[in-house]
Amino acid sequence: MEFKLLGPVQANGRDCEVIISGSKISTVLASLLLARERLVGSDRMSYLLWGAQPPATRSAQIYTYISRLRKALGHDVQVERKGSGYLLRMNGSRLDVVEFEELCRIGQGELSRGNYAAAAESLRRALNLWRGSALTNVTSYLEDAERPRLDELRNAAHESRIEADLGLGRHRSIIPELTALVSEYPTREKLRSQLMIALYRCDRQSEAIDMFHAARRYLADELGVAPGDTLNNTYLAVLRGNVDLLMPAPSVP
Repeated sequence: MEFKLLGPVQANGRDCEVIISGSKISTVLASLLLARERLVGSDRMSYLLWGAQPPATRSAQIYTYISRLRKALGHDVQVERKGSGYLLRMNGSRLDVVEFEELCRIGQGELSRGNYAAAAESLRRALNLWRGSALTNVTSYLEDAERPRLDELRNAAHESRIEADLGLGRHRSIIPELTALVSEYPTREKLRSQLMIALYRCDRQSEAIDMFHAARRYLADELGVAPGDTLNNTYLAVLRGNVDLLMPAPSVP
């Protein structure tokens, strides 16, 4: 089977999508998948379903959700009761979160070696696994517990893929994407730094400088902090005309 969490929770069988109806069953499935074949205790499952105020019938309701999930998934995977909790045996099934993390690991390794084309390809494949925000059809308790970690991994993958594209000289083509990302994540200084580098390389030095001052004002007004080393170093490099020193040279095959 194939399971997807990087968007709405989804399960696909050999020939068709498995119907997983309702946020509660989606939450049970997602929590088991995210545990990676480790036990999810009943207390943990209860909290992810109802928060700190579960119903008196929580055990019976969890049992019902597990039974419905077993029926929906069939025999390709097993949902097992172990002591006071449950675990899901994947039996070789695919999970998009695992694939995403593996592609990111490969991409980061290629990036660290200066293999920009291979890094960009792996990281682009990783990001293409996303179908919108992760875990969009689960309870707010599971969202709050798991989505920030997944979002951080996605943002880091974006920054690394953009770094690879800059290393390949694709600064002109990535400016629209970077502009949108900076607007969506205004506190991520690395994205602002990358946009400054791309603007500078397109002979838009004044806009790169304006970007720094806009970031400085935003950070001061919203967070009461000054720009960090990444932004400051990029700003100085733009002023001195040595932005290319911020990017290592590609490795020679």
